[in-house]
Amino acid sequence: MKPTLSPPRLETERLILTAHTLDDFEPLAGMWSDPLVVKHIFGNVVSTSRESWMRMLSYHGLWPLLGHGYWAIREKSSGRYAGDLGFADFHRMMEPAIKGIPEAGWALAAWAHGKGFATEALAAALAWLDEQPRFNRSVCLISPDNRASIRVAEKAGYRDPRPTRLNDKDTLLFSRARRAAEG
Repeated sequence: MKPTLSPPRLETERLILTAHTLDDFEPLAGMWSDPLVVKHIFGNVVSTSRESWMRMLSYHGLWPLLGHGYWAIREKSSGRYAGDLGFADFHRMMEPAIKGIPEAGWALAAWAHGKGFATEALAAALAWLDEQPRFNRSVCLISPDNRASIRVAEKAGYRDPRPTRLNDKDTLLFSRARRAAEG
């Protein structure tokens, strides 16, 4: 199978998922500096502009290294940047170990909360991941207090939340088996 060096363009009814561009930096940095966005991520610590820049660079680096990574989410009708979503291997120091397993993650700008965008974008990304035969499952880590993201994960088929610790904080580890292609 040919390696995936950059994110494929994915479209849903309302969204477009593509590679991040330089034009995404300002809205991305604004999103990651919003306390509402990071309330359940990073222990409620906003990102500096430099940290957001490094995040965007890492999004690009994931694809050629791992064959999967993050997409920029855009609202189809306006082209407006709505957030980030994708899969990574962050080499987390935790038990159980999840190294080598695609870890799903998502964050949406505050204006995009409550519209179903995360559910819609995750469904498209998982459909793409399910077509990649090298992965049997994926995982996601969610704060036990983040009811909205837990609902998104459950709708996408993530199950069996296992309590664990990450960065000295309680978190839930969800798992989802790869779905076989229909045909």
